[in-house]
Amino acid sequence: MLGTASEARLQDLKTQPRLEIRNLVRHYEGRVVVDDVSLTILPGQVTCLLGPSGCGKSTTLRMIAGVEMQDSGEIWVDGKLVCDTHYRVPPERRGIGLMFQDFALFPHLSVADNVAFGLRGASREEKRARVESLLERVDLLRHIDGYPHELSGGEQQRVALARALAPRPRIMLMDEPFSGLDNRLRDGIRDETLGVLKDEDTAVLLVTHEPDEAMRMADEIALMRAGKIVQQGAPYNVYNRPVDRAAVSFFSDANVLQAEVTGALAETAFGQFLAPGVADGTMVDIVFRPQHVRIDFDRGGNGPRPTETDGVAARGVVKRSRFMGHESLVEFVMDFDGSVLKATVPNVFLPKPGKVMWLTVPRDRCFVFPAAA
Repeated sequence: MLGTASEARLQDLKTQPRLEIRNLVRHYEGRVVVDDVSLTILPGQVTCLLGPSGCGKSTTLRMIAGVEMQDSGEIWVDGKLVCDTHYRVPPERRGIGLMFQDFALFPHLSVADNVAFGLRGASREEKRARVESLLERVDLLRHIDGYPHELSGGEQQRVALARALAPRPRIMLMDEPFSGLDNRLRDGIRDETLGVLKDEDTAVLLVTHEPDEAMRMADEIALMRAGKIVQQGAPYNVYNRPVDRAAVSFFSDANVLQAEVTGALAETAFGQFLAPGVADGTMVDIVFRPQHVRIDFDRGGNGPRPTETDGVAARGVVKRSRFMGHESLVEFVMDFDGSVLKATVPNVFLPKPGKVMWLTVPRDRCFVFPAAA
């Protein structure tokens, strides 16, 4: 019975939010920078706060860390209030680790002393054991007595990670921590970092403006725009069920058709698109990504027949094509309105300018939204 009770207690701890922020608001000079932001992060979960520069991501992080005060809202850690507009736990007592783009290592301290810097109340032997354990985890034990200037950028990042983890923080806040790294190093170090944080059962809030990074690292993405979280969910859902046209465009290039709705249908040169619940006369944007455009150059002059899934094919003329490394990007000037439509094709596909092709758009890969103003 005791074992069962202990297991239930452990499960409760796993499902209780490690970090919860409720309705955070922050103003600067009369402007709302963070507008009613709420998030919940479980132990071992990685949530990416994703959005363009200036949308309020870093300000949200600073409020959680305690280095900046919110104008309203609450911050909870492990079910306990740590900050509202009347009560405030000091930053150093919140059990929160911080990692930033600037590694901020102390140049005059050894690697071991940098990692041990945040360890308080432990004996010399306990500190050394913790430092050695973490440096072994990040494959830097051989540099334990070296100095930051002797390390590469990637190695310095791993020292910064070890230092942030040394006090065993319950929560790790990361503000664009990998953006200063060479592209060749970034993926490996991100994966190593994520593995260490998961093993430590740390709740992670990562701020980034790079969709690829969020898709690679996150268990959950919170898409932020103009101070608000506009969409939140698993990466698959945020990518494949975007809340609006801007959400589609943030993750990738997007083609847009505009059409007027009649009888819950939007008529275009690619055929009809369903627009259920949209009033007649409403203009809509039909949005689809370049990788979902289908190309056929063997149709002949009369064009293809419509299909239920792809609709009607439209004629386009190749404007230019470029090989992008793992795919080819082809731009077409469309006959029906002279607009430019983009398509991507795996591997090498470089048709010459002036080549006539027929394009279709799969219905299950399109999003229909009220037209942007």
